[in-house]
Amino acid sequence: MRIAATIAASIAALLSLGLLAAGGVLLWGDSKKDEQGYLTTHTERFATDSYALATENLDLDLDGLDTVLDRDNYGKIRLKVDSGSPVFVGIAPTADVTRYLRNTAHALVTDVSYPDFDADYDARPGAERPAAPATQDFWAASANGPGPQTLTWDVEDGDWSIVVMNADTSRGVDARISAGAEAPLLAPLGWGMTIGGLLLLAFAAGAAVVAVRVERLPAVAA
Repeated sequence: MRIAATIAASIAALLSLGLLAAGGVLLWGDSKKDEQGYLTTHTERFATDSYALATENLDLDLDGLDTVLDRDNYGKIRLKVDSGSPVFVGIAPTADVTRYLRNTAHALVTDVSYPDFDADYDARPGAERPAAPATQDFWAASANGPGPQTLTWDVEDGDWSIVVMNADTSRGVDARISAGAEAPLLAPLGWGMTIGGLLLLAFAAGAAVVAVRVERLPAVAA
């Protein structure tokens, strides 16, 4: 029994440390949200001499969460875009964006690094000028006009791409962009893991006490 209690205490202690560490990271992340409740990157400059900046496919697979969670719990994505000229920013299904930019020179934003929010670009050739983005009906969310623009989008399952362009579809996109995520489950998950870790730690302590007491029991005479 002493060996079993010792093993149980060791396993519970290791698991509790993992849960406490994970919970601490999640709670720390939640504490870094801004006043609107978003975890936000630094603002960085993104530029291309072509007609548009577009992200590669953003594959959002909710793994059936939509059947057990209210959609509000998925969170939102927020993009803040500022350019010296009227700018357009939109998010749409990747298939629609691919068709829209198929014959247009544009740059795919790849390998975005965090937390610096730097990116590499993959230039795609094309000879045609795109149609005005604001006239397209496939955008799930968009914003356009002079001055800083903010796009807010409710996270949804699927394949998505983000596009940033000059509102008049002219060449030479030069914008300062920051991205944010609402992540409403950070705090509940963080507290859940922290409490679970504390409970396991208490179990580990109890198992250790049992192991010590069993070891100290006098042997029964035959």
